[in-house]
Parts: sequence; structure tokens; C-alpha cells
Amino acid sequence: MSGTEEASPVGTADRPRRVRVRPTGDDRVFRAVARGTGVLVLVLTAGIGAFLAIRSSDAFAAYGWDFFTETQWNPEVNRLGIAAVLPGTIVVALIAIAVSFPLAITTALYISEYAPPRVKSALVSVLDLMAAVPSVVYGLWGFYFLQDEIIYLARWLHQAFGFLPFLSVGTDPDAANWAESRYTSSAFIAGVVVAMMVLPITASIMREVFSQAPVGEREAALALGSTRWGMIRSVVLPFGRGGIVGGTMLGLGRALGETIAVAMIISPAFDLDFRILENGAITVSSLIALRFGESSALQLSALLAAGLVLYVFTLVVNTLAAIVVSRSRSGSATDL
Repeated sequence: MSGTEEASPVGTADRPRRVRVRPTGDDRVFRAVARGTGVLVLVLTAGIGAFLAIRSSDAFAAYGWDFFTETQWNPEVNRLGIAAVLPGTIVVALIAIAVSFPLAITTALYISEYAPPRVKSALVSVLDLMAAVPSVVYGLWGFYFLQDEIIYLARWLHQAFGFLPFLSVGTDPDAANWAESRYTSSAFIAGVVVAMMVLPITASIMREVFSQAPVGEREAALALGSTRWGMIRSVVLPFGRGGIVGGTMLGLGRALGETIAVAMIISPAFDLDFRILENGAITVSSLIALRFGESSALQLSALLAAGLVLYVFTLVVNTLAAIVVSRSRSGSATDL
């Protein structure tokens, strides 16, 4: 042992030193604000659910389980139910996700991986601007412009795939004077409009996650001879799996609750008919918007009961999305 070294006390050489972390004042403030915000969100979420449950209790007491099995919404004969409304909500949301998902992921990949730097900033600004456009503007665009143009696509889908029940329409698409009105105000048109509404936020989330893929792994894939698409497929997409799922589910949550644009386009029809190209559909949110002002006390309770069902359904979807995202953490499945 050299003269500069001192012998350690017996029994203390390998003893780990206890590290004590004392948060500063700024840390305490940040933790308190974060904890308070989280608690406030939970309280508000529970409060909304409790309010809907209390206000809808009269409807559940009056109609019981028939409220979930009744297809009609006819206050004149006291027949109110959501058996046709809830499926219509799901159909419109699924159409919106089916249309928006491929557009969102390709847009996000182009902006993050292919777009030149000068163009990238402009495209990011356009996405942010699209997300800020009010719902009523999308509704007006869908009603006055898109609907008159997309009926030809709906007719072609009927001609080519009409053998599928959900793409069939009760009219002859090959007739000389084909019934254009049968293809308007449909769940398909409403779903396409909602898809344009959820596209910006979904693409923005995916783009942000894709841009955070590790640079070292990107360069390693290219150094091993991979093409740019091979690098994206082996590095970027596995890394961004959580962002893809999270962005898609966030878009699904908005699609389920979209009100104004859907109410402006669809023609209310309380039927268990899953012909998405044909005139007539209804969703929970549009039902509430259309019938809220003319409802009696019991009918208002029934509308709030429908809102409660949609609230629970959306909460379950978001919870499942959070579980999927937590189990597929971005970057955990990256494999060269």
C-alpha cells in the first residue's frame, strides 16, 4: 500500500453509501402541480360519469333493458332505445379510421423521412392548421362539396362490390337514371368527413414519434446495406409502434364523439341496417344534438343515458389503447 493511501475501516470497505435525494423548491412545486393536475383530471372524469349516471337514472328506470334493445327513437309512442344508434356510431367511427389510418401513417412517414427540410416545416404547419379548423367547417365542406362528388365513388363501390351486404344499396346502379339521392347523407360520407377531421392529429402524433427514432440505429441499418424503406421498416416503424396505436386510438375517440359534422351530413334513420353507402344513419352524438332542444324531461334523461353509454364505451377504448401502448413501448421492438 502506498503512503498516500489510507486503510479503510474494517467492515466498511464494501458497504454501499446511501444516497439521499432532497428535492429543491422548484422540484416540489413541479411535483405538486403535476400531482394536482393528474388528480383534477381523474376527478373531472369521474364527475362527468357521475353526472351522466345520475341524470340518466330516470330513463333506465322507465325503460330498463329495453333501452339497449329498442331500435326506435319515437317519443310519440314512448319507444326510446339505442339499439340502432350505437351501431351507427361505431360504423361511422370505423369508416373514419379505415380511411384516415393509411393516409395518416403515409403522411407521417413522408414528412419525417422523405420530405426536404424546407417542405417539412410547411407540411407540419399545414397539419397543425387542419387540426385547428372547426368541425362546422368540415361539415359544410362535406355537405356542399364532398357529398356531390363522392356519390360517384359510392356508386362504383356498389357496382363492383355490391355482392357484399354492407356495400349494397336498394337501387340499380346501372340504370340510365340512377337514383343519386340513395347515395347521399350516408354513413360512408359522414365517415369520410370525420376521417379528414381525425387525420391531422393522428398524423401529427405518428410523425412526432417517428422523428424520435434513434439516429444511431438508423445509420447502422443503412451501413449494413439497407435501403431507406428497409431502414424505416426495421427501425422507424417498430420504434413508433406505440405512437401508431396511440394516435389511431386518439383519432377513434374523436371519431366516436364527433357531432356537428355528422349531424349536418347524415339523414337520421333508426334502422339496424349496415348498408354504409345508402342514405340514412344515426350516431349517439348527432342524436343528442338533433333532439336536445325539443325533448321533455324523460326524453332528455334518455339522451343523457345514450351519452353515458358512449362515454363508457370511449373510456374503455382509451383504456385499452393505453394498455397496448404501455406494452409496446416505442423502441422496445426495434430489431436490425
